[in-house]
Amino acid sequence: MDWKSIFAANRESYLQEFVELLSILSVSTDESKVGDVLAAGNWVATRLKKAGIENVEVIPTGPHSCVYGDYLHAPGKPTILIYGHFDVQPPEPLELWDSPAFEPVVKDGKIYARGATDMKGNLLIAVHAVEEMLRQTGSLPVNVKFIFEGQEEIGSRDLGPFVAANHEKLSCDLIVSADGLQWAADRPCLWMATKGMCGLQIDIETADMDLHSGLYGGAVPNALHQLVELLSTLRNYEGRILVDGFYDQVRELTSAEREAFAQVPFDEAKYKASIGIDDLVGEAGFSTYERAWARPTLELNGVWGGYRGDGVKTVIPAKAHAKITCRLVANQEPDDVLASIESHLEKHKPAGVRMTITRAAGKARPYEMPMDHPGVMIAGNVLREVYGTDPYFVRIGGSLPITDMFLQELGAYTVSVGFGLDDERAHSPNEFMRLDAYERGHTVYARLLEELASF
Repeated sequence: MDWKSIFAANRESYLQEFVELLSILSVSTDESKVGDVLAAGNWVATRLKKAGIENVEVIPTGPHSCVYGDYLHAPGKPTILIYGHFDVQPPEPLELWDSPAFEPVVKDGKIYARGATDMKGNLLIAVHAVEEMLRQTGSLPVNVKFIFEGQEEIGSRDLGPFVAANHEKLSCDLIVSADGLQWAADRPCLWMATKGMCGLQIDIETADMDLHSGLYGGAVPNALHQLVELLSTLRNYEGRILVDGFYDQVRELTSAEREAFAQVPFDEAKYKASIGIDDLVGEAGFSTYERAWARPTLELNGVWGGYRGDGVKTVIPAKAHAKITCRLVANQEPDDVLASIESHLEKHKPAGVRMTITRAAGKARPYEMPMDHPGVMIAGNVLREVYGTDPYFVRIGGSLPITDMFLQELGAYTVSVGFGLDDERAHSPNEFMRLDAYERGHTVYARLLEELASF
């Protein structure tokens, strides 16, 4: 089947639908937009029905709903669950947009709007592909289920209980996440792992009030100094974490994994220039990609206390605070890592300090997909066929809690097949998606579902 030509014949109608979905203000972080997120879910549900998908439901999950649908008419064949989300990030700052964030503009082979690359375009690609396969052949080579959520941008916080309570409805052999990126316009990639995450806040107090630095200086503890001293015990300049037990669960990279990373090109000068830094830092013995993709981190996200206004206020601060998050790798458990950090902080707490440690509400376990998994092999072959070149096997330093959630609850791995690029300004003003990637994605999904029949 010449899928490329078939999909090309529908280019204009696909683009119009893309514009329609992008025009919905489905900002899940904004409580005033709950109705808009629901409107996006209803739009997606209607589109699934139009595509021929059966048993379509809009299901409440906390403040924001998810959309389910299936087409289960391939007895003896695998069941593929296609995942995505229809919520988007806030558009602010509005003044930095060249055109209104929810009034899509097409120019220079790109479509500009909030949610274009993250990830309404990718969601539609999967729906269009299934629809066209049904239209052309009257059937699908595999059983397909869809689960599209409306709260990914707020951490999928209510999806976990839904997945756990709907094991049979969502049961599958493989998940295909439409939420993803390719390496470059002409080079595909497969994400093999994402990092887990956990965090905490440290609050310390040394006196009942801020004190006059002339009357008490040199005689009483300064909360900011004490906090800085405490924080300095957590890691060294290179990024090696000094907390006892922090690395105990870390699975070390295999030689095959390190070789796969080495195949991915790295331009150090371009990398540094793109983010405005002069030097790279990190654990000795690891490349930049290995550090970013496969080594755990402990980062200070914020430190504050004392006087922060204009001019000078001569006080000895009585309170100081810090926020810390850690990105975790296989096989680290968030609760174990937090316990080790808490133990370290108690052990190194300076004298004269009252300390409170509060764990952050959100946490995620790391996710890793075996490189020899059949789903990876099939997806890699399809990408190679469509792009005409081998995919890179990469990881990301970010966290996608849903992938481990699926693995734990459904016993199925997730392979990410999305078509955004990292320069398309996701989460930033003037977000866009390249239309040639949008069009190419249809062919990839059709071929992927064909090939997964042998999964």
